[in-house]
Amino acid sequence: MARFLFLFVTAFSLLPNVTSAQFRKYSNEFLNIGAGARALAMGGAQVASVQDATAGYWNPAGLMGVQDNINGSIMHADYFAGIAKYDFVSVAVPVQENKRTLGFSLLRFAVDDIPNTLYLVEPDGSINYNNIQTFSSADYAFLFSFAQNLPLLNNQLIHAGVNAKIIHRKVGKFASAWGFGIDAGIQMKKGKWELGLMAKDITTTFNAWSFKFSDREKEVLYLTNNDIPVRSTEMTAPRLVLGGGYRFKVGSSVRLLAEGSFDLTFDGKRNTLISSRPVSIDPHVGMEAAIKDVFFVRAGITNFQRALSDADTLNQKKVWIFQPSIGAGFVIKNLVIDYAFTNLANQNNPLYSHVFSIKVNFVKRKED
Repeated sequence: MARFLFLFVTAFSLLPNVTSAQFRKYSNEFLNIGAGARALAMGGAQVASVQDATAGYWNPAGLMGVQDNINGSIMHADYFAGIAKYDFVSVAVPVQENKRTLGFSLLRFAVDDIPNTLYLVEPDGSINYNNIQTFSSADYAFLFSFAQNLPLLNNQLIHAGVNAKIIHRKVGKFASAWGFGIDAGIQMKKGKWELGLMAKDITTTFNAWSFKFSDREKEVLYLTNNDIPVRSTEMTAPRLVLGGGYRFKVGSSVRLLAEGSFDLTFDGKRNTLISSRPVSIDPHVGMEAAIKDVFFVRAGITNFQRALSDADTLNQKKVWIFQPSIGAGFVIKNLVIDYAFTNLANQNNPLYSHVFSIKVNFVKRKED
């Protein structure tokens, strides 16, 4: 198993260097926000432990944790004081006597009611506010997931999964893009330890953009010294997520999970905790305490960055900032309600976000 992981990581790290000039460093970033209040409360440390319908996002291999019954999840969050809205829906269906699991996930990140001021100024130079119209900028991702058990290796149970994802991005009537990509992941459990590996965009994920402007809109853009785009293609470079978790008990009614993971990117330096040309590493650390498997308390840290100090008026001093998060959850029969509270790593004026999500186990009715 160790040899397999070494070869996989080595081959994966070399892949982006072949055509690195074709990739954009920050592309489809809405796919890196996260999914589920449990995960966001734990700082995104999920690749090794996730075992519900949200696994289609974090690690499709974790879908094998859904056994016997269909599992569904829904989440909504407002960002930037409600300006941006983020929604996530997923479902996992075990098939073939729990030997395989199918999953589907839908993500939407959008900013609605954006003013379109192209027609604000009339040809005679007067301003007409009645000409202002609104439009939405929305990003969608559709994930189709498949997971199954692999043969035992040294008495270790291994799960494997794959995602096929379709991406659609739309900016009003002006621009739209379609894209496609594939993810793959594995999970392995041994005793109290849990290990996870997720390879995102292993085939590289592309977005093919097309633009549509009327003659009048082109004229306004030209007169205001704006470029008029025609077509473009952006590509998302592969990344690797490695993680591990450890479960243990405290007393007879409390179970603890400590988990950490690392996002590895290979497209040059990024503003992360470890930044270098060969690889940049962004860590995630989270903990969860389960009390009688009914009430949960969670905390996490992620998004370490170097930023200019707010106290330095000369804009020369840099400090480390990070994104903390806390959360809780509780179970009511077949319903799980989770909550996360986090900020966006600002210093003096942090932007807080409240995230709620619901998970449901659709229990099958037993036959008489």
